[in-house]
Amino acid sequence: MKKFLFLALAIALTLTAAAQPKKSRVAENNKANTQKTAQKTDRASIMYPTAVAVPEEVSWRRDVYRELDLRLDENAPLYYPEAPKDGQQNLFFTLFRLLNVGRIPAYNYKTDGTEHFDRANRMHFKDMLDRYEIFYQVDSAKRAINVSDADVPGQEVLSYFVKESSYYDQNTATFHTRIVALCPVLHRAADEFTYESMSYDDEEEDVAGEDTPSMQKYPMFWVKFEDIEPYISKLMIMTSNKNQAAKMSVADYLATNKYKGKIYMTTNLQNKAIMDYCKTDSAVQKEQKRIEKEVTDFEQHIWTPPVDSAAILKRDSIAKAQADAKSKKKRTSRVATKAEGEEGTEAAEEGETKKFKSRSSARRRTTDDGSEATEEKKPRVSARRQRH
Repeated sequence: MKKFLFLALAIALTLTAAAQPKKSRVAENNKANTQKTAQKTDRASIMYPTAVAVPEEVSWRRDVYRELDLRLDENAPLYYPEAPKDGQQNLFFTLFRLLNVGRIPAYNYKTDGTEHFDRANRMHFKDMLDRYEIFYQVDSAKRAINVSDADVPGQEVLSYFVKESSYYDQNTATFHTRIVALCPVLHRAADEFTYESMSYDDEEEDVAGEDTPSMQKYPMFWVKFEDIEPYISKLMIMTSNKNQAAKMSVADYLATNKYKGKIYMTTNLQNKAIMDYCKTDSAVQKEQKRIEKEVTDFEQHIWTPPVDSAAILKRDSIAKAQADAKSKKKRTSRVATKAEGEEGTEAAEEGETKKFKSRSSARRRTTDDGSEATEEKKPRVSARRQRH
């Protein structure tokens, strides 16, 4: 009897599982895939625990937006190799593949140029492919999107928009400059897209190539630096053309601020870019230099040397002794100069007297031819008669 009961229970469970709707099974599979992806993400974070978020409670903070031109030598390590080669790939290929497999989230680029890291602004990978006309194939069996390396627009991403935060943390008494988010920017010929190019002239910048007037810039998406840092910590790049052994990770490259970029916007109350209130190129350059100097000055003047009373007393005593010696030397020099002056005056007066006497002792006489000649006055000799 017990055998029949167990058999009936097994049949009932089998029928119940078979009767589950297909939609619920798909939901369970998606949930399992999400958990699997989360486990992979957690594993990467454990292997490379380098992600450090910018603290919210700080005593001073300044956020700026920079444009990194990858044609500059300082930023070239983020661009090369243009296509995957010998197991190496550039930053954009890495971000593209991470988005393709769902390892990191991405957020839509808004027209105001700022980043919004909320669920409503999450970007779907397929929508991004359709928006920028990137060819792909859908594998319905694996429910995956396949994009070949030749179709990834890595060569067209010639710049990045970077949000950089400089702050002073009073809890640790340290000053940091960290990247908060970055956005790859496509450089394409102007067509149906409406995003206008933002170009800033800088005579000090050595650019290998300039965009033609028909080229436009299309920001693709924002990614948080703390989300991608565990993955780019193992992405090695070459940082020197003369030493191929000089390599470092992309995370270290960005964290140590080895890149070079121009400021095009700061976080402000009116949410205005520099070009919104600076109408000329010279005004834009002047404003960029002013903002750079503002951050640099704060970093340089934030530290105050410790007060050492003994050193101050010693320094003051030495300075006083040096000042007294210098003053005494000046007095001695002044007295010597005055004495030399008096001696020189007496010698000059004596010389003038002798000269006057020598002139007065000369007399004029007339020669036979009528010319005048000067003759020295001889001393008068008196002769007395001597009585014999």
